[in-house]
Amino acid sequence: MTASNLPRDESQPRTGGQPPRGVHLDSTAQLMNRIGSQLSLVSLNGTRRPAPPALVLVGHGSRDPRALSTVRTLLARIRDLRPGLPVHLGHIELNEPLLPDTLAGLGTGEAVLVPLLLSRGYHVKRDIPEAADAARAHTRVAAPLGPHPLLVETLYERLTEAGWRAPRDEAERRASGVVLAAAGSRDPDAAVDTRRTAGLLAERLGVPVLPAYASAAAPTVPEAVRALAARGRHRVAVASYFTAPGRFSTECAAAAPWIASAPLGAHPSMAHLILHRYDQALATSITTTTPALASA
Repeated sequence: MTASNLPRDESQPRTGGQPPRGVHLDSTAQLMNRIGSQLSLVSLNGTRRPAPPALVLVGHGSRDPRALSTVRTLLARIRDLRPGLPVHLGHIELNEPLLPDTLAGLGTGEAVLVPLLLSRGYHVKRDIPEAADAARAHTRVAAPLGPHPLLVETLYERLTEAGWRAPRDEAERRASGVVLAAAGSRDPDAAVDTRRTAGLLAERLGVPVLPAYASAAAPTVPEAVRALAARGRHRVAVASYFTAPGRFSTECAAAAPWIASAPLGAHPSMAHLILHRYDQALATSITTTTPALASA
Protein backbone atom coordinates (compact mmCIF):
# COMPACT_ATOMS: atom_id res chain seq x y z
CA MET A 1 0.00 0.00 0.00
CA THR A 2 1.25 3.43 -0.87
CA ALA A 3 0.18 6.89 0.11
CA SER A 4 -1.09 7.38 -3.44
CA ASN A 5 -3.80 4.79 -2.76
CA LEU A 6 -5.23 6.74 0.14
CA PRO A 7 -8.75 8.17 -0.23
CA ARG A 8 -9.35 11.86 -0.29
CA ASP A 9 -9.86 13.38 3.12
CA GLU A 10 -13.30 14.66 2.29
CA SER A 11 -16.86 13.40 1.99
CA GLN A 12 -18.36 12.38 -1.31
CA PRO A 13 -20.72 14.85 -3.02
CA ARG A 14 -24.40 14.39 -2.34
CA THR A 15 -26.52 12.91 -5.09
CA GLY A 16 -29.55 14.67 -6.46
CA GLY A 17 -33.12 13.90 -5.47
CA GLN A 18 -34.71 13.36 -2.10
CA PRO A 19 -34.26 10.16 -0.10
CA PRO A 20 -37.35 8.21 0.95
CA ARG A 21 -39.11 9.54 4.04
CA GLY A 22 -37.34 8.44 7.22
CA VAL A 23 -34.11 7.59 5.40
CA HIS A 24 -31.08 9.83 5.84
CA LEU A 25 -28.13 8.93 3.63
CA ASP A 26 -25.07 11.15 3.49
CA SER A 27 -23.95 9.96 0.08
CA THR A 28 -24.21 7.33 -2.61
CA ALA A 29 -20.84 5.97 -1.45
CA GLN A 30 -22.21 5.34 2.03
CA LEU A 31 -25.24 3.57 0.58
CA MET A 32 -23.06 1.33 -1.55
CA ASN A 33 -20.83 0.60 1.45
CA ARG A 34 -23.86 -0.48 3.45
CA ILE A 35 -25.13 -2.69 0.65
CA GLY A 36 -21.65 -4.15 0.19
CA SER A 37 -21.28 -4.85 3.88
CA GLN A 38 -24.52 -6.85 3.86
CA LEU A 39 -23.62 -8.76 0.69
CA SER A 40 -20.18 -9.62 2.08
CA LEU A 41 -21.86 -11.54 4.89
CA VAL A 42 -23.72 -13.82 2.45
CA SER A 43 -22.00 -16.64 0.56
CA LEU A 44 -22.81 -17.73 -3.00
CA ASN A 45 -25.17 -20.46 -1.79
CA GLY A 46 -27.18 -17.95 0.22
CA THR A 47 -25.93 -18.94 3.68
CA ARG A 48 -24.68 -16.30 6.05
CA ARG A 49 -20.91 -16.10 6.41
CA PRO A 50 -19.41 -15.79 9.87
CA ALA A 51 -18.45 -12.26 10.84
CA PRO A 52 -14.71 -11.53 10.68
CA PRO A 53 -12.76 -11.28 13.94
CA ALA A 54 -13.39 -7.97 15.64
CA LEU A 55 -10.79 -5.23 15.45
CA VAL A 56 -10.13 -3.80 18.91
CA LEU A 57 -8.21 -0.54 18.69
CA VAL A 58 -6.21 -0.18 21.90
CA GLY A 59 -5.57 3.44 22.85
CA HIS A 60 -3.43 4.58 25.74
CA GLY A 61 -5.98 7.02 27.15
CA SER A 62 -5.59 10.70 27.97
CA ARG A 63 -7.08 13.37 30.20
CA ASP A 64 -7.15 15.69 27.18
CA PRO A 65 -10.63 15.45 25.59
CA ARG A 66 -9.11 16.12 22.16
CA ALA A 67 -7.44 12.70 22.30
CA LEU A 68 -10.69 10.77 22.68
CA SER A 69 -12.33 12.86 19.96
CA THR A 70 -9.42 12.06 17.62
CA VAL A 71 -9.65 8.34 18.30
CA ARG A 72 -13.39 8.31 17.66
CA THR A 73 -12.83 10.03 14.31
CA LEU A 74 -10.22 7.40 13.50
CA LEU A 75 -12.69 4.63 14.35
CA ALA A 76 -15.21 6.17 11.96
CA ARG A 77 -12.61 6.18 9.18
CA ILE A 78 -11.83 2.50 9.80
CA ARG A 79 -15.52 1.58 9.63
CA ASP A 80 -15.89 3.49 6.37
CA LEU A 81 -12.90 1.67 4.87
CA ARG A 82 -13.98 -1.80 6.00
CA PRO A 83 -17.79 -2.05 6.15
CA GLY A 84 -18.96 -5.15 7.98
CA LEU A 85 -15.89 -5.34 10.21
CA PRO A 86 -16.79 -5.12 13.91
CA VAL A 87 -14.65 -2.32 15.35
CA HIS A 88 -14.28 -1.61 19.06
CA LEU A 89 -12.22 0.67 21.29
CA GLY A 90 -10.46 -0.16 24.53
CA HIS A 91 -8.12 2.02 26.60
CA ILE A 92 -5.17 1.01 28.73
CA GLU A 93 -5.98 3.72 31.27
CA LEU A 94 -7.64 7.10 31.90
CA ASN A 95 -10.57 6.73 29.49
CA GLU A 96 -13.54 4.44 29.14
CA PRO A 97 -14.09 1.89 27.87
CA LEU A 98 -11.08 0.20 29.44
CA LEU A 99 -9.59 -2.67 27.47
CA PRO A 100 -10.68 -5.46 29.88
CA ASP A 101 -14.27 -4.20 29.70
CA THR A 102 -14.21 -4.13 25.91
CA LEU A 103 -12.84 -7.67 25.76
CA ALA A 104 -15.41 -8.88 28.29
CA GLY A 105 -18.14 -7.58 26.00
CA LEU A 106 -16.85 -9.80 23.18
CA GLY A 107 -17.53 -12.98 25.16
CA THR A 108 -15.79 -15.94 23.52
CA GLY A 109 -15.60 -14.34 20.09
CA GLU A 110 -12.48 -13.69 18.03
CA ALA A 111 -10.62 -10.39 18.06
CA VAL A 112 -7.43 -8.74 16.88
CA LEU A 113 -6.02 -6.14 19.24
CA VAL A 114 -4.27 -3.34 17.35
CA PRO A 115 -2.23 -1.03 19.60
CA LEU A 116 -2.65 2.65 18.78
CA LEU A 117 1.00 2.97 19.79
CA LEU A 118 4.00 3.93 17.71
CA SER A 119 6.70 1.62 19.05
CA ARG A 120 7.40 -1.39 21.19
CA GLY A 121 7.42 -0.85 24.94
CA TYR A 122 5.84 -1.91 28.21
CA HIS A 123 2.25 -1.44 27.08
CA VAL A 124 2.80 -3.49 23.92
CA LYS A 125 4.86 -6.19 25.60
CA ARG A 126 3.03 -6.54 28.92
CA ASP A 127 -0.20 -4.59 29.47
CA ILE A 128 -2.00 -5.51 26.25
CA PRO A 129 -0.99 -9.21 26.15
CA GLU A 130 -1.91 -9.62 29.82
CA ALA A 131 -5.36 -8.15 29.20
CA ALA A 132 -5.76 -10.47 26.22
CA ASP A 133 -4.68 -13.51 28.27
CA ALA A 134 -7.23 -12.71 30.96
CA ALA A 135 -10.12 -12.42 28.50
CA ARG A 136 -12.40 -15.23 27.35
CA ALA A 137 -12.16 -13.99 23.78
CA HIS A 138 -9.82 -15.70 21.33
CA THR A 139 -7.32 -12.98 20.52
CA ARG A 140 -4.35 -12.01 18.46
CA VAL A 141 -2.24 -8.96 19.31
CA ALA A 142 -0.98 -7.03 16.30
CA ALA A 143 2.30 -5.16 16.05
CA PRO A 144 2.42 -1.50 17.07
CA LEU A 145 1.91 0.98 14.26
CA GLY A 146 5.53 2.02 13.98
CA PRO A 147 7.89 2.10 12.36
CA HIS A 148 6.21 2.14 8.96
CA PRO A 149 6.47 4.23 5.75
CA LEU A 150 2.85 5.38 6.11
CA LEU A 151 3.77 7.06 9.39
CA VAL A 152 6.65 8.82 7.68
CA GLU A 153 4.38 10.14 4.95
CA THR A 154 1.91 11.32 7.58
CA LEU A 155 4.69 13.11 9.47
CA TYR A 156 5.79 14.74 6.21
CA GLU A 157 2.26 15.94 5.43
CA ARG A 158 1.77 17.30 8.94
CA LEU A 159 5.06 19.21 8.67
CA THR A 160 4.01 20.60 5.29
CA GLU A 161 0.69 21.73 6.78
CA ALA A 162 2.65 23.55 9.49
CA GLY A 163 4.76 25.45 6.96
CA TRP A 164 7.69 23.18 6.15
CA ARG A 165 9.17 23.61 2.71
CA ALA A 166 12.14 21.93 1.11
CA PRO A 167 15.38 23.94 1.44
CA ARG A 168 15.77 26.24 -1.53
CA ASP A 169 19.54 25.87 -1.81
CA GLU A 170 22.50 24.15 -0.20
CA ALA A 171 23.00 26.89 2.37
CA GLU A 172 19.41 26.56 3.59
CA ARG A 173 19.70 22.80 3.63
CA ARG A 174 22.77 23.01 5.85
CA ALA A 175 20.85 25.29 8.20
CA SER A 176 17.81 23.01 8.44
CA GLY A 177 16.92 20.13 10.73
CA VAL A 178 13.99 18.40 12.40
CA VAL A 179 13.39 17.09 15.89
CA LEU A 180 11.13 14.03 16.01
CA ALA A 181 9.29 14.46 19.31
CA ALA A 182 7.99 11.18 20.78
CA ALA A 183 6.48 10.20 24.11
CA GLY A 184 9.47 8.21 25.36
CA SER A 185 9.92 4.87 27.11
CA ARG A 186 12.46 3.11 29.30
CA ASP A 187 12.31 0.12 26.97
CA PRO A 188 15.33 0.17 24.62
CA ASP A 189 13.25 -1.36 21.81
CA ALA A 190 11.06 1.74 21.82
CA ALA A 191 14.10 3.92 21.20
CA VAL A 192 15.19 1.60 18.38
CA ASP A 193 11.80 1.97 16.71
CA THR A 194 11.77 5.76 17.10
CA ARG A 195 15.29 6.08 15.72
CA ARG A 196 14.26 4.03 12.71
CA THR A 197 11.35 6.36 12.06
CA ALA A 198 13.70 9.34 12.42
CA GLY A 199 16.03 7.81 9.85
CA LEU A 200 13.21 7.24 7.38
CA LEU A 201 11.96 10.80 7.85
CA ALA A 202 15.49 12.15 7.32
CA GLU A 203 15.63 10.31 3.99
CA ARG A 204 12.25 11.78 3.06
CA LEU A 205 13.20 15.37 3.98
CA GLY A 206 16.87 15.38 3.04
CA VAL A 207 17.91 16.96 6.36
CA PRO A 208 18.99 15.52 9.73
CA VAL A 209 16.21 14.31 12.03
CA LEU A 210 17.01 13.82 15.71
CA PRO A 211 14.66 11.81 17.93
CA ALA A 212 13.71 13.42 21.25
CA TYR A 213 11.36 12.49 24.05
CA ALA A 214 8.77 14.05 26.31
CA SER A 215 9.54 11.70 29.21
CA ALA A 216 11.46 8.61 30.38
CA ALA A 217 14.26 8.95 27.82
CA ALA A 218 16.84 11.39 26.51
CA PRO A 219 17.37 13.74 24.83
CA THR A 220 14.51 16.13 25.48
CA VAL A 221 13.23 18.33 22.68
CA PRO A 222 15.14 21.43 23.93
CA GLU A 223 18.32 19.33 24.15
CA ALA A 224 17.87 18.07 20.61
CA VAL A 225 17.23 21.61 19.36
CA ARG A 226 20.47 22.76 21.01
CA ALA A 227 22.36 19.83 19.50
CA LEU A 228 21.23 20.82 16.03
CA ALA A 229 22.07 24.49 16.71
CA ALA A 230 25.58 23.45 17.73
CA ARG A 231 25.93 21.98 14.24
CA GLY A 232 24.84 25.26 12.66
CA ARG A 233 21.25 24.21 12.07
CA HIS A 234 18.93 26.99 13.25
CA ARG A 235 16.00 26.39 10.88
CA VAL A 236 14.58 23.61 13.06
CA ALA A 237 11.08 22.17 13.00
CA VAL A 238 9.50 19.82 15.54
CA ALA A 239 7.63 16.85 14.08
CA SER A 240 5.00 15.68 16.58
CA TYR A 241 5.22 11.90 16.71
CA PHE A 242 2.08 11.46 18.80
CA THR A 243 -1.15 9.72 17.87
CA ALA A 244 -3.35 12.49 19.27
CA PRO A 245 -3.19 15.90 20.97
CA GLY A 246 -2.32 15.94 24.66
CA ARG A 247 0.02 17.33 27.27
CA PHE A 248 3.17 15.81 25.79
CA SER A 249 2.49 17.04 22.26
CA THR A 250 1.65 20.53 23.54
CA GLU A 251 4.84 20.77 25.63
CA CYS A 252 7.03 19.52 22.78
CA ALA A 253 5.48 21.94 20.29
CA ALA A 254 6.12 24.83 22.70
CA ALA A 255 9.85 24.05 22.54
CA ALA A 256 10.02 24.47 18.76
CA PRO A 257 12.27 27.36 17.68
CA TRP A 258 10.47 27.61 14.35
CA ILE A 259 7.41 25.47 13.45
CA ALA A 260 5.81 22.42 15.05
CA SER A 261 3.50 20.02 13.27
CA ALA A 262 0.21 18.68 14.57
CA PRO A 263 0.08 15.11 15.91
CA LEU A 264 -0.62 12.27 13.49
CA GLY A 265 -4.27 12.30 14.53
CA ALA A 266 -7.01 10.89 12.32
CA HIS A 267 -5.07 11.26 9.08
CA PRO A 268 -6.51 8.83 6.47
CA SER A 269 -3.25 6.88 6.28
CA MET A 270 -3.52 6.09 9.99
CA ALA A 271 -6.76 4.19 9.36
CA HIS A 272 -5.11 2.32 6.49
CA LEU A 273 -2.15 1.41 8.69
CA ILE A 274 -4.41 0.12 11.49
CA LEU A 275 -6.20 -2.15 9.01
CA HIS A 276 -2.83 -3.26 7.64
CA ARG A 277 -1.73 -4.33 11.13
CA TYR A 278 -5.07 -6.11 11.60
CA ASP A 279 -4.61 -8.01 8.34
CA GLN A 280 -1.01 -8.89 9.22
CA ALA A 281 -2.10 -10.38 12.52
CA LEU A 282 -4.82 -12.45 10.83
CA ALA A 283 -2.28 -13.75 8.31
CA THR A 284 -0.41 -15.56 11.08
CA SER A 285 -1.48 -19.18 11.35
CA ILE A 286 -1.33 -19.46 15.16
CA THR A 287 -3.62 -17.54 17.51
CA THR A 288 -1.40 -15.79 20.01
CA THR A 289 -1.34 -12.95 22.47
CA THR A 290 2.29 -12.07 21.74
CA PRO A 291 2.65 -8.99 19.51
CA ALA A 292 4.67 -9.34 16.36
CA LEU A 293 7.59 -7.04 15.64
CA ALA A 294 6.63 -3.96 13.69
CA SER A 295 7.40 -4.16 9.99
CA ALA A 296 6.21 -2.68 6.74
